[in-house]
Amino acid sequence: MQENIKKFEVLLTRGLDIYMERILVFILVILYFISTEIACNGHTHINNNVQYEQKALIDFKNGLTDPNNRLSSWKGNNYCYWHGIGCENGTGFVVSIDLLNPYPYPLENEYGNQSYMNLSGVISPSLIKLKYLKYLDLSFNSFKAIPIPQFFGSMKNLIYLNLSHCGFIGEIPSNLGNLSNLQYLDFSSDSSYYNDFEYSSNLFIENIEWMTSLVSLKHLSANNVNLSMVGSQWIEVLNKLPMLIELHLHHCNLFGSIPSPSFVNFTSLSVIVISSNRFNSTFPEWLLNSSPRYEERLIVITKGLILEYTRTLSLVMSIDLSDNNLSGEFPEGITKLFGLVFLNLSMNHITGRIPESISKLRQLSSLDLSSNKLFGSIPLSMSSLSSLGYLNLSNNNFSDKIPFIGQMSTFTESAFAGNPNLCGAPLVIKCQDEGIDKSVEDKIDSGFVDQWFYLSIGLGFAVGILVPYFVLVMRRSWCDAYFDFVDKIVKWLLFRKRVTYARNHAQRK
Repeated sequence: MQENIKKFEVLLTRGLDIYMERILVFILVILYFISTEIACNGHTHINNNVQYEQKALIDFKNGLTDPNNRLSSWKGNNYCYWHGIGCENGTGFVVSIDLLNPYPYPLENEYGNQSYMNLSGVISPSLIKLKYLKYLDLSFNSFKAIPIPQFFGSMKNLIYLNLSHCGFIGEIPSNLGNLSNLQYLDFSSDSSYYNDFEYSSNLFIENIEWMTSLVSLKHLSANNVNLSMVGSQWIEVLNKLPMLIELHLHHCNLFGSIPSPSFVNFTSLSVIVISSNRFNSTFPEWLLNSSPRYEERLIVITKGLILEYTRTLSLVMSIDLSDNNLSGEFPEGITKLFGLVFLNLSMNHITGRIPESISKLRQLSSLDLSSNKLFGSIPLSMSSLSSLGYLNLSNNNFSDKIPFIGQMSTFTESAFAGNPNLCGAPLVIKCQDEGIDKSVEDKIDSGFVDQWFYLSIGLGFAVGILVPYFVLVMRRSWCDAYFDFVDKIVKWLLFRKRVTYARNHAQRK
């Protein structure tokens, strides 16, 4: 009976093993077909994407005029190696297009003919198909007499957009406000790159409210864009961009007073350039009061002691309010911006004196206060600004002697020109008291020399008399010998005189 049971158990075990093997084989077959299907579909999907993005780039290229064949590499299937194209690793998706013109000025070939490296033509909307595009730079090309394409506002993954110096005209499209991920935006134009100023003045913004949606924006450049229709609204709008670090609004036809925002939200602003506008205002003090601060901390561990050193610096590193018709006194609050590196308040109507506290700006490397109405003496404390590499105080009303020491001694005459009441080096104009001081010094020096000369003679005479006297007093034998010697000399001289007298008397007879 037991043997039958054992045989049954063996048969049952073998049956189960065979059953499990069949189930395992079935599962493996199913997994094989599933993985094969996924792989094939994935490969097909990737191939479709590659073809899709390649076609979008080819369509974009076909709309461009490329006289110098800058896009000659745009052929073949491997578009990730095309000039200016960047792809995401693994997927092949296009994430960047960098077609910045490296030579905005005309080049001259060996035959003396000028050629341009700029692209022109039409910007194809096929760029919308590049769903993963984050970086687009078309700067310093020549898309003259066409507006900025509206479809740029649909490229919502863009982080960087540079359309500067491209010759666009018309209103900047408000749907750029849809680009909530945008961190860098530049649609500036610089007239110095074009012979016709028309291209830099025909780009404008009528309503700037759309910029409030650019909540991620860190850098904004709109140089030479006409903002005259915006009025004073610009400051309130930009104040709603808490991440903004750099602001460039040079020559934008802004006018009137520089308004003070209802509340200050510039928590990250570091570079401020609003030069060459048409303001009629005093210096915006709120800009100084709102300046964010950060703390530098250094911890030193020595001999078991922990020493902590801290200093608070301003995040504002650059201020350019030049050529703006600003008035009022020099804002002393600027000297509290301890991290300030660049300051340009030139070509305004700023009055007052430069405060001694300007020496607190230890990081300052460039200071331009030229063509204002500043007066008084140049502070001696400026000589301690060891980082200062550029200085322009010309065309003001400064007076007195230039403190030409320390760092101030590194600047030439041009830094102080146009101040009629300034004197001293490096100017050729000497201060009035310099000649008097020099003559007084000469008299003092000559009197000092004469006094020492006569004093030395007197001391020499006294020493010559007193030293032998003290020696003879101390030694009696030396005293007797000395006076015996003197007596002999005197007697010999008297004898010689008598002999000479007798001889001369004999000759007369």
